[in-house]
Amino acid sequence: MKKSAGEFHRACLWTLAGILFITIALGAFKTAIADDMSEAQSMVYKAKGTLIDLTSDSMFSWLNKYLKDAKGVLIFPQVIKGGFFLGGSGGTGVFMTRDQTTGEWSYPAFYTMGSVTLGLQIGGEAAEVVMVAMSQKAINTLLSSSVKLGGDVSIAAGPVGGGAKGSVGVPEVTTDFVSYTRSKGLYAGLNLEGSLLAVRTGLNEVYYGAGTLPVDIVVMKKASNPNADELRAALEKVTGKKKPLMTPPLKLNSAVPN
Repeated sequence: MKKSAGEFHRACLWTLAGILFITIALGAFKTAIADDMSEAQSMVYKAKGTLIDLTSDSMFSWLNKYLKDAKGVLIFPQVIKGGFFLGGSGGTGVFMTRDQTTGEWSYPAFYTMGSVTLGLQIGGEAAEVVMVAMSQKAINTLLSSSVKLGGDVSIAAGPVGGGAKGSVGVPEVTTDFVSYTRSKGLYAGLNLEGSLLAVRTGLNEVYYGAGTLPVDIVVMKKASNPNADELRAALEKVTGKKKPLMTPPLKLNSAVPN
């Protein structure tokens, strides 16, 4: 049975509409991927800036000492906090681990930090945050989907300034994380106790490839992106490379056997 001209026309319109919808959807998908890639790369560059800023600040001289013994580090270029009576904080950052034999730093895995606090809070705060992972527990816990600071792992503020050496033992540390924050705004500081850390799966996958997990990046070292090499180099400049263990030469018996 032949279709009428009207039916044929409508069928063509529906076909064109379908093609247009698919084209728009694909375009939006590609744009979303491009936006995520841009966000991820921007975060890596900003993390490098935060690292340089804090390690160059004389008030945070102890941060450099902790980094030399660190097993890993979390860098959040900007954590925003603000509100009235009900306040929340949040930000995206990177997590990197250090090879305990060579001193080489891994490529960064992306994480987010957020919290909600009750109390009288008026104003806002933006802070740069560097958290030094001092224990293997800190590293292992971050390989899960989410971590609660002060619950799953312990955290303490690091000493600031030349007269704050007694705040946390240096180099002996009893906490999993030592944190440093440099704040801007109306708050005196940023309390990270109770904050939640979670994996930014989308950013990890767009930066390294689909299905990439933090363990692939920071432990197995299966993922890499040369655009993060400057950040790794900046960390290595602060911490230095560990000298490989030298095997002492064998002492030969000078006596000649009979």
